[in-house]
Amino acid sequence: MTTILGCEETFVPYDYSATIECLENPYKPQYNGGIIVNPELQNGSQGWSKFGNAKVEFREFGDNHYVVARQRNQSFDSVSQTVYLEKELLYTFSAWLQVSEGKAPVRAIFKKNGEYKNAGSVVAESKCWSMLKGGLTVDESGPAELYFESDDTMVEIWVDSVSLQPFTQKEWNFHQEQSIYKARKGAVRIRAVNREGEPIPNATISIQQKRLGFPFGCEVEKNILGNQAYENWFTQRFTVTTFANEMKWYSTEVVRGKEDYSTADAMLRFFKQHGVAVRGHNVLWDDPKYQPGWVNSLSGNDLYNAVKRRVFSVVSRYKGQLAGWDVVNENLHFSFFENKMGTKASYDIYEITHAIDPRATLFINELNTLEEPRDPVSTPARYLQMLKELQSIRISGYIRLAIGLESHFKTPNIPYMRSALDILAATGLPIWLTEIDVEAPPSVQAKYFEQVLREGHAHPQVKGMVVWGGYSPSGCYRMCLTDGNFRNLPTGDVVDMLLREWGGLRSQTTGVTDANGFYEASLFHGDYDLNISHPLTNSSVSQCLKLISDDSSSQTQPSLFVFRV
Repeated sequence: MTTILGCEETFVPYDYSATIECLENPYKPQYNGGIIVNPELQNGSQGWSKFGNAKVEFREFGDNHYVVARQRNQSFDSVSQTVYLEKELLYTFSAWLQVSEGKAPVRAIFKKNGEYKNAGSVVAESKCWSMLKGGLTVDESGPAELYFESDDTMVEIWVDSVSLQPFTQKEWNFHQEQSIYKARKGAVRIRAVNREGEPIPNATISIQQKRLGFPFGCEVEKNILGNQAYENWFTQRFTVTTFANEMKWYSTEVVRGKEDYSTADAMLRFFKQHGVAVRGHNVLWDDPKYQPGWVNSLSGNDLYNAVKRRVFSVVSRYKGQLAGWDVVNENLHFSFFENKMGTKASYDIYEITHAIDPRATLFINELNTLEEPRDPVSTPARYLQMLKELQSIRISGYIRLAIGLESHFKTPNIPYMRSALDILAATGLPIWLTEIDVEAPPSVQAKYFEQVLREGHAHPQVKGMVVWGGYSPSGCYRMCLTDGNFRNLPTGDVVDMLLREWGGLRSQTTGVTDANGFYEASLFHGDYDLNISHPLTNSSVSQCLKLISDDSSSQTQPSLFVFRV
C-alpha cells in the first residue's frame, strides 16, 4: 500500500475513473482487487462463500469468470467475502454486477459487529455488466463481511471484478494535492527585461490575487441589503451566491397574479455591482410543503397554465443574468408536479425553461446523492437516470445540463463522496456542490465541514461550490459562518483558512528573478496584480495577470510572460 524507499514515500495513485455504461464484459478490477482475495473469480470459490440462504455458483463465459447468487428469498441472500478493515484507513470499493432479468438496484454492504455499512449501489441490468463504485470508513478495526443485496428477490445477482483498496489519510491528502495541482493551478514563468531586452536579475516580483478563479460562494437572504458590515464580510470572500428564498415562487407570487420581484431585483443589482455571480434558485420546487398556498388547490389545465406562467415569468426576467437555474428542485425526492400533471412534468418544465433561455445552464439540484448512501431515492445511479431522460430534450438545440449536489452532511463518508463524484463525472457534465453545510456537534462540525470542502475543491470535475448559511438574524438552516457582529464562527475560520490556502483573500506571492531574469510560480487560477521592481533604478512596472483553466488540454509548460521594467 505504502512503500518506503529511503526517505521517500511512494503512494498508490487514486483511480478517478468510473464507467456508467452497461458493458458486454466487465473491466479488470481497480487496483488489481486491492485486499480482495480472488477478485476476478479466476480461482473458483477461493475467498468467497454464500451469505444468507442463497445458492452460489461459480460460472465462466469465454474468458470471463464470475459468481452467481441464485434462489434468493431474502434481500441479503448473496455471496460474501470476509475482509479486515482498519479504523484509520479510507476504503474505495468497486465491483461489476449483473442481474438475471430486467433491472434491479443492487447494494454493496459491509457487515461489522452487527452494523451495516452501505458502500454504494448501482442499478444492475441483465445481459450486460454495470460498475458499482463506492467507499467507506469504519469506527473500529476488525473483520467485516462484504456482501451484495437487492430487494428484488426474483433476480440472481452476478458479481465480478471486485476491488477494495485502502488508503492512509496521508495518501488521501496526497491525492487531493495532486488533483488540485492539475485542475486548479497553473505554472507561470515571468521574465523581467530592460528596455534593451536584457535580463534583469534580482528584480523583486510581487503577485497579489484579486479574484479566485474557482467559483466559491455562500447563500444569502435579503437581510444583507443595507447591512454594510455583512456586505463587506461577504464581498471580501465570495464570488458566487444563491438566494435562499427571494427568487422562489412562494416569495414572488404570494397572491395569484400579483408578482413582486423587487427584493430579488435589488439583491441581483447589488451582487452585479460587486462582481458576484448569482445562481437561480429555483424555478419550481417539487416538495408539496413549499408551494404558494393558492397553488395547492389547482389541478388540470389551471395548474398547467399557472406553472407555465411562472416558468416564463421568472426565466425570461433573469435571462442572461444568472449562473444557471435549479429548475425543478429536489425532483428525485418529491413529486408534487408529477402527481398533479403526470409523470413527464419535470421533463416538460425543463423543456419550457430551455426554450425560453436556450443558453442557460440547467441544474438538477438534489440532496443525499453524496451525503447518504443509504438513501435509495437519489443514489448516483438514480441521478443518472434523471439526467439521461432530460438529455433527450432537443428543442432549440441541445439542453445545457449540469449536476447540482446539495451536500447537506451529517457525518461525511469521504470515500463514498469521492466515488459518487467519480460516477457523475463520467457524464462529462459540470458538477457543483450547491448547498454545503454540516449538521454535527460543535466539537466536530468545523472538522467535518473542512473535509467536505477539501474533497469538493480537489475533485477535477467539480466546477463550483456554495456554502449554505453565512449569516441569518433568525438562525441559519443548519450552520452559520459568522455571528451578528460578523466575527467568524469556527466554520467561518475554516472558510478563511481554505481561501488563503487556495489563493483567495488577496493572498500574495513574492520572489526575485534569477540570473537570466526569470521567476517561476505555481498559482491558483484567478485574476492577479503583478508588480516588478528593478533592483538598481528603483523603477517598477505593474500589470494585470489572468490565469484560467484549460479543460481541453493538460498544461505541461509554464505560461511565459515577459515585462520591460
